[in-house]
Amino acid sequence: MGSLQEKITGAILTVIRKRRTTSSAAESSAHAQSRGAIAPARVREVQFSDFDAVADLKQRWGISADSLENWERLWHHNPALMRGEMECQINRPMGWVLEADGAVVGYIGNISLQCRYGDRTLSAVVAHAFVVDTAYRAVGVSLTAAFFRQKSVDLYLCTTAIEAVGKIALAFKSTRLPQPDYDSVLFSVLQAYPFARAMMTKLSLGPATARIGTVVAALAVGADKILRRRWPKRSSSSLTIREIAPKDMGDDFQTLWAEKLKERPRLLADRSLATLRWLLEIPGDRGCARVLCCHKDGELAGYAVLRTDTDLENGLKKSVIADTFVKQDDPEIVKALWAAAYESASHEGSHVLEVLGFPPNIRLACAEWKPYVRRYPASPYYYKAADPALHEALSDAAAWYATPFDGDGTLIRPSYPSPALPDTPGLQMKDSRDNNRDNMNIISPVPQEERTEVC
Repeated sequence: MGSLQEKITGAILTVIRKRRTTSSAAESSAHAQSRGAIAPARVREVQFSDFDAVADLKQRWGISADSLENWERLWHHNPALMRGEMECQINRPMGWVLEADGAVVGYIGNISLQCRYGDRTLSAVVAHAFVVDTAYRAVGVSLTAAFFRQKSVDLYLCTTAIEAVGKIALAFKSTRLPQPDYDSVLFSVLQAYPFARAMMTKLSLGPATARIGTVVAALAVGADKILRRRWPKRSSSSLTIREIAPKDMGDDFQTLWAEKLKERPRLLADRSLATLRWLLEIPGDRGCARVLCCHKDGELAGYAVLRTDTDLENGLKKSVIADTFVKQDDPEIVKALWAAAYESASHEGSHVLEVLGFPPNIRLACAEWKPYVRRYPASPYYYKAADPALHEALSDAAAWYATPFDGDGTLIRPSYPSPALPDTPGLQMKDSRDNNRDNMNIISPVPQEERTEVC
């Protein structure tokens, strides 16, 4: 039955990719023809006055526009841009646009982050939403060049790259993330019928065919889940799990961060309390972020961040374990948190739950639940260190604790501007995650009376 389900899912994904490739090619050709002779283009830094033009460019290519409030958050209130006791703001580009005849025809965002590697504090930048109109693709690489040329940066990251962007990153001497299995997603189908219906919607089949396909696929997935017991088992652990909103995180999160820094050296994205709050509290967020806290002997022993969003095109509601941070990577604590995430996602009514990233010892937390696995068409994560010695050190898989928390996957979410505007099509950016729409498995010893509704 497992084999049958995998064949069905694989076939669906294959057709989706083929349809997207054909659709994108046709759209690109039509757009190029409409422009005729192209005007000369130049690269310049992004200004806030470019917001509408960048939003229009993104939407033209199926990337949902951000809100102006979130631009303010990313480039005026980013903790990584604050320096010293007086908190003077570091002057770093917001990104770059490719401009031709007064119009924005290309864009790449530049988001600042801070990382720690042993005793070193590293300034990092993450590329976001690299998009160029078809007629200017040949010169669009100049945007990437501007990203990699910027000074006073220790680490350059591309964390949600599609295959073409990955090739460009490699050309600029970036390296694929060495963390094993980062190109695979562990997922569980929480509700078989909505999941199957969403897949049929993506295939754009006729109404009768779609109904039959939905029923067949839902039965196959549902039966496989029952026969193979693809869900978490109840834990006898005495650990206490509590669910809170990001705004309710307290000083114990700062204490946990300080303690984790004393463990073995690994590249860690900043998880100080100020940064956690900044990262998770997104203006006008259409989705929902929950923080699951695990306490042991009265102290915070670890937490997991669960993001839930709904695909505006097909209605698929997906929860993602965006981060997990636990003392000494204790497997029992990780299992308890991911069990709680499974229950929380189910309680929220999500159709799927997925896990992306994390080192092998963390990913093992859900192995006994027999999650499904899918792979990206290409690695989504690339890095380049300005210091060759650091770059070489980071070639060791053990040097990484990479999760969706590291880059723009959690920083940029579909959000409502103020005042609210009608829904725009699409989600986040067109990255390699959009090529796959299934998900994962997890458990929870969380008593209902301990739950706190935060969305």
